[in-house]
Amino acid sequence: MTSQEIRQQFIDFFVQKHGHTFVPSSAVVPYDDPTLMFTNAGMNQFKPIFLGQEKREYNRAVNTQKCIRAGGKHNDLDDVGRSRRHHTFFEMLGNWSFGNYFKQGAIEMAWELLTKVWKLDPDRLHVSCYEGNEAAGIPRDTEAADIWRKVAGVAEDHIHFFGKDNFWEMGETGPCGPCTEIYVDRRPMEEIAADKKAGRKAPVNGEDPRVMEIWNNVFIQYNRDESGKLTELPAQHVDTGMGLERICQVLQGKDDNFGTDLWSPLFDKISEISNLKYTGLFPKTNAADPVAEAANPQLRHDIAFRVIADHARCLTFALTDGAVPSNEGRGYVLRRILRRAVRFGRQQLNLHEPFLHTLVPVIVESMGNVFPELKKNPGRVVELIKDEELSFGKTLDRGIQLFEEAAKVGHIKAEDAFKLHDTYGFPIDLTRIMAEERGMTVDIAGYEKLMEEAREKARAGGKDRESELKDLSPDSLSQLAKAGIKPTDDAAKYDSGKNSPHPNPPPEYRERGPDGISPSPGTPGEGGVGTAFTAKVVAVWDGSNLFTSPTDKIIGEQIAVLLDRTNFYAEMGGQVGDTGTLTVREFPIDHPSAARLVRQHAGTFAVNSTRIVGGYIMHVGKITAGELQIGQTVAATVATSRNLTQQNHTTTHIANWALREVLGDDVQQKGSLVDPEKLRFDFSHGKAMTDDELAKVEQLVNQEISKKHTVYAETAPQEQALKIHGLRAVFGEKYPPMVRVVSIGASVKDLLADPSNPKWRQYSIEFCGGTHLDNAAEAQSFAIMAEESVSKGIRRLVGITGEATKKAIEHVAVMDAAIAIAQKSPDEKLADALSNLQKLIAAGNLPLRAKRRGQAAVQDIQSRIKAFEKAKKAAASSSIDAAAIAHSLLEKAPVIGGGKIVVGDISGASDDQLRGAIESLKKKSPSIGVLLGAVTDGKISFIAVVSDDLIAKGLKAGDWIREVAKICGGGGGGRPNMAQAGGKDAAKLPDALERAKSFATDTIK
Repeated sequence: MTSQEIRQQFIDFFVQKHGHTFVPSSAVVPYDDPTLMFTNAGMNQFKPIFLGQEKREYNRAVNTQKCIRAGGKHNDLDDVGRSRRHHTFFEMLGNWSFGNYFKQGAIEMAWELLTKVWKLDPDRLHVSCYEGNEAAGIPRDTEAADIWRKVAGVAEDHIHFFGKDNFWEMGETGPCGPCTEIYVDRRPMEEIAADKKAGRKAPVNGEDPRVMEIWNNVFIQYNRDESGKLTELPAQHVDTGMGLERICQVLQGKDDNFGTDLWSPLFDKISEISNLKYTGLFPKTNAADPVAEAANPQLRHDIAFRVIADHARCLTFALTDGAVPSNEGRGYVLRRILRRAVRFGRQQLNLHEPFLHTLVPVIVESMGNVFPELKKNPGRVVELIKDEELSFGKTLDRGIQLFEEAAKVGHIKAEDAFKLHDTYGFPIDLTRIMAEERGMTVDIAGYEKLMEEAREKARAGGKDRESELKDLSPDSLSQLAKAGIKPTDDAAKYDSGKNSPHPNPPPEYRERGPDGISPSPGTPGEGGVGTAFTAKVVAVWDGSNLFTSPTDKIIGEQIAVLLDRTNFYAEMGGQVGDTGTLTVREFPIDHPSAARLVRQHAGTFAVNSTRIVGGYIMHVGKITAGELQIGQTVAATVATSRNLTQQNHTTTHIANWALREVLGDDVQQKGSLVDPEKLRFDFSHGKAMTDDELAKVEQLVNQEISKKHTVYAETAPQEQALKIHGLRAVFGEKYPPMVRVVSIGASVKDLLADPSNPKWRQYSIEFCGGTHLDNAAEAQSFAIMAEESVSKGIRRLVGITGEATKKAIEHVAVMDAAIAIAQKSPDEKLADALSNLQKLIAAGNLPLRAKRRGQAAVQDIQSRIKAFEKAKKAAASSSIDAAAIAHSLLEKAPVIGGGKIVVGDISGASDDQLRGAIESLKKKSPSIGVLLGAVTDGKISFIAVVSDDLIAKGLKAGDWIREVAKICGGGGGGRPNMAQAGGKDAAKLPDALERAKSFATDTIK
């Protein structure tokens, strides 16, 4: 079977025979999971389900997931090339159950696929189970072992028990559970028989590559809290993973992963560009052995083939999914992978020109049918890789020179290794290999210490998240469900309070009338910014404990209040969470005769941020007055700063549209942030925007604002909405079956009625769950404040709207007036005008184009000042006849060693005048030594010239002038026949000239 057939058989088996839903692979760049550098397992995209934060319309799933393991906990990078089965990029086949089948179902299906569909010999299959941990209270997984015996008939000597290798955990905390792994033993039958006869178990979970794990079935049944305590999850899940590369090796009868048809197209291409052949040789171990590899050129070549092919796949998928090489985070890992491939190509295959990018079309051709995203813009991936190759070629050459310098002491010091890595991008693994080739060592411990110090500095520069209240834990989410507390109804967050009023609150939320019985009417537009919205406190979370009872005493410096419904927007999609207040409402005392309102347990809660976890909205902040209790009714009031955020959010959508209009369809959103102060938008583009492009974007955005377009927002089926012409969706973002479409200027109803109409391209249309203005005109105006590079191929635009733009434009007017004043100022007053202009530009609230205009004006004024100073200096020195003074000095100069020694002061003369005077003296006297000094504008200049005959007698201009300049606190030097120097202390010039005379007298022999 081909790899394509194996992949498809796996998916069909679970979809067609066992009712699973096929879920496409998520991107290898986990945009919605900041805890991961890369998607490293099939379960990553299902993590919210395991954490109890999300539910799907299916409870059985299957897919093939794109994975990268090259950083963090799972890092196979250094093994790739020498190992038979390690990769940076690989496909993981997997099937999942979310609270549906558990151990028996998973084991039955796995055994059926392996032995009935793929016909693997049951006698060659082994399984492992968890041996338990008595101290942690986790029993031995005899349940799984019993199922293997009963369902599959697995013999006792084919069931193995192991420790931590058979207990899977998502991280330090969270869902976890035992796992059962399946191995295939492909040793010769006589070797297997010999083991059995001797009573030895097969070398399962060992180093023998012939006994290989092929499938892991994880049974997620516990949750680990921060104390390490394990509790049973309310729903049990199954998460399985099987490497496509490994099962292809087994089913295609190969001895290693690289022998399968997954790799042959890449090896053919590498062979073509290198004129070498791949033969499939492997070293004895995965560790680098420079001596053995140097002795076997074919082994070196084969290792390089595997490194290059593997890394090309990894880079192609990562860059396709939106990552870019850079100097930090995942970008740095990708840069390291790319440089490792380039280095192997250069050192082992003699490929000195860029070559790695030529493999991208091969990968697109061979895998594009399975992963169609590869075909969308392969040219961009080719360009990014080629640019990096060219850049690293220069770095590699420079690094080799620096390495040679560092190696002169006989070993590589930690400081040199770190400098090669940190300053010049020279990888530490290359430093080690080159050192080993020379029989030298590298101070790796010292290098790692310096690296950790650098990481600490980088971490210290980031936001301190330790002080933030932690999100609701899986245990707390489970408690909420058990208590019957439903996820927060946050429909009112979209209510502006103007055009689309939220329905009146239910009776239980309405304030009582003066008689204490009849309800007062609800407020139209309830939920809008600045308007009170009535809700009930259902729980409070303090970061460790969940409170759900009215008798609970609520304390804590920082807590999160959960309401049954809210008008607050929780942080997501680049929009910051709302701030505001929760205020306990007034109710009558429980007495028939009561006719007045009293405040019970009055309290005010300041909401500093709003987050969402598992559908529950966390209003994070602190109690500022009184007290708060579960069950109380509160007035939830969103701060008016939300209006400013909405101005920036709606304008971000228009800016996204305008960027595409100006820069082309290749512009894709790569991230955004909208808050009350600004909008920040990251987008794919290969170079800085010109002033003309910036002006066009600003003009288009402001035109759309001036058209007073209505902002429409409606939910629609994702499949139908994706057909709308011109619609923009964030690459890599996961959207639900029903998506919210935000359209500025065209109603969603019209868009869905005629989705292919080309005129929709004229409007901003996006998937978005954020809050927006009712009309674009409310944004008032827009200005771009910054446009800069974030990483290779990614630019960042920062803009402002509303009153902020108005103030910025007023500042521009002040700056332009200052420029006009400076341009009209006489030369002698330019310095003051320049200082004023520079202060205005440094104020920081100038739009980008205005700032550039101001900076250009500063440069012009500085040029004028420089020209004025030069002219003034020339005018002052023109009155000095330096040549005449020099000739006067010549007449009085003594003859030493057969030549005239001329030393003197011509203060006020320029350097050009001093040089002119010396040239005149040389013509008058061919055998001469001249050293002239001058004080001009408080600075001392020295120039010395010595003829060849006096040089031969010991007087050298460089030595002479250096000795003299020291007297004035200066320095300088030059050639034996001509030198220049400067000095700081003008008062010491006479002493310096005296030293010039004595030095010449003492030196000439």
